[in-house]
Amino acid sequence: MTDTPELLVEADGEPATADALGAVLTGYGHFTAMQVRDGRVRGLRFHLARLDGATRELFGTALDGARVRAAVTHALSSSGRTDASVRVHVYQPDDGGGAPVTLVVSVRPPGHAPAGPMRVKSVPYQRPAAHLKHLGGFGQGYHLRRVAAEGFGEALLTGPGGEIAEGAVTNIGFVAGSTVVWPTAPHLRGVTLQVLEELLDAAGVPQIRRPLRLADVPGYDGAFLANSRGTSPISLIDDVPFPADAELLAKISELYASAPWDTI
Repeated sequence: MTDTPELLVEADGEPATADALGAVLTGYGHFTAMQVRDGRVRGLRFHLARLDGATRELFGTALDGARVRAAVTHALSSSGRTDASVRVHVYQPDDGGGAPVTLVVSVRPPGHAPAGPMRVKSVPYQRPAAHLKHLGGFGQGYHLRRVAAEGFGEALLTGPGGEIAEGAVTNIGFVAGSTVVWPTAPHLRGVTLQVLEELLDAAGVPQIRRPLRLADVPGYDGAFLANSRGTSPISLIDDVPFPADAELLAKISELYASAPWDTI
């Protein structure tokens, strides 16, 4: 038996109350999601930069990284977990009248990348303000449920002309020989994507960014998904199969496994 809660939620370092969570009902805010292991996280500086940048854009004020780290550390301590899935949500308690932002930290059991290659189905949808990890993910959730009912593990969001943007909860990359190809349609630059970009550069693996369309998919040698849970090769996009054992896919997995963990 254990008294470790399945879910712990704190608002500004205190147990979350209805009053503290009132701003959640507006649906206006942003967040970051991270996997914590032994009190550490990959790409911490990217998480902090994301939170600060989005807070400036949405609420017109900065968000000190030290405050975020203290809030996450406190929530982890309160939860009794050192390995966890953590989300940091940022809200403003009123209608934008200059009130300080509220940090809501949730702690759940740790998550892991899928055990095998992913089957992906494309859908005609793009997130508004896609550069932000904002609230209001109805569209993503709607499409995820629909493709899951058809036996797919992720929805691939596409724009006009079938231009590929991102997964519903992932970034997507393609393999062309020894090169990684990233899409240029509006998307969220995920923390795992940013970590991978640095690792690939350090390893001398070429990366290019260009428009990618569904019609181009059969011409690639492989594809993969990336989010806070790690990287996963893709075995199928719609009806186009991909080899999950391409050499560069294995290299990407190895590089991410070698990424350093930062103490929160």
